[in-house]
Amino acid sequence: MMTMSRRPRRIALPLVLLILLSGLGWMTYRALQPSQQSQDGGRPSGRPAVAVYVAPVESGLVRDIRTFSGTLTPRAQFDVAPKISGRVEKLFVDVGDPVQRGQLVAQLEDEEFVQQVEQARAELAVAKANLEEAGSELDIAEKELVRIESLRGQMVTSQAELDLTRSRYLAQQARLRVAEAQVEQRQAALRAAEVRLSYARIVAFWPDNGEHQPRIVGERFVDEGATLSANAPMLSVLDITKLRAIFHVTERDYARIRIGQEAQVTVDALQDTRFEGYVARVAPIFREASRQARIELELPNPEGVMKPGMFIRARLELARSENALLVPSVSLVRRDGQLSVFLIQEDTAHLVPVQIGIEEEGMTQILSPEDLSGNVVVLGQHLLEDGSTVRIVQDN
Repeated sequence: MMTMSRRPRRIALPLVLLILLSGLGWMTYRALQPSQQSQDGGRPSGRPAVAVYVAPVESGLVRDIRTFSGTLTPRAQFDVAPKISGRVEKLFVDVGDPVQRGQLVAQLEDEEFVQQVEQARAELAVAKANLEEAGSELDIAEKELVRIESLRGQMVTSQAELDLTRSRYLAQQARLRVAEAQVEQRQAALRAAEVRLSYARIVAFWPDNGEHQPRIVGERFVDEGATLSANAPMLSVLDITKLRAIFHVTERDYARIRIGQEAQVTVDALQDTRFEGYVARVAPIFREASRQARIELELPNPEGVMKPGMFIRARLELARSENALLVPSVSLVRRDGQLSVFLIQEDTAHLVPVQIGIEEEGMTQILSPEDLSGNVVVLGQHLLEDGSTVRIVQDN
């Protein structure tokens, strides 16, 4: 029985302490609240003033700068390949080596082609000898014809003999023409054999554009000793003195991009450096899958610090306004589906619907109303309603 009588006391004591602490907390909260009086004579207001931070409406330059991501590609790239099949005897360049126009980069095994040239030269010599023989025999036939014609005029020989001599002369003329044609044929065969022999020497060649800067070996696809078929790639040669930055834009931005427009490019691998370029090409067609068009920038790269395949970010100025009304972007609120700002007049916040334009670096252009001026709330506006009383907090 004694145990049952002490339990209610143990429960009642903590309950009393809890009630006392709650009352003390409420009194402390009420004591710390600022006096809720209006600022026009100290009359108490219906709601407390909301503490807010404000910033002035400004006028100045604002630009619509968009950043696009893309990839660097070389201005020119081609594969060096042999025109004939053969075994790679020697490679004279490797990845990263500079290459001049017309430089020898590889040598194929050429014994067979050398032999073909020697054979063609020998056949040409035979053809020339035949031509000399045919020329000599034609001279003999011509003299014989002159002699027989003279004898026939003296009625010493018969007409049949004259006809036979004339036919021999004509046959020798035909043989001479055949010999001349054979010489031309063998000369052409020799030139073809020499061309095939030259194909064993692989050179890097590209059209002469008036620039004499070397290009660079980007990739090597074969090793010495490998047997290649005709037109099989051996090396990839790049022109990186200028690069192309390729990215794609949507229809919204496409109309505002023009050829010659300047661009600033940053490369993730070279974050401390900005590169200047310009829009070189604008594709006249959109991809059906993405509804985007291809844009190409051209970037000078004289020192070769940028490399094809690097990821880039290109900044382009698509529009600007010189004397625009500007408010901090954080001042914009959306109420009932309408963008607005809270404009401060004396100690009252007024909700003003606005239409916005360009946004740049935390500032937004106000298109309407055009006469907006004064201070707008930049912090605390989520606690405000149209007509709320405010207390402006000054930065220390």
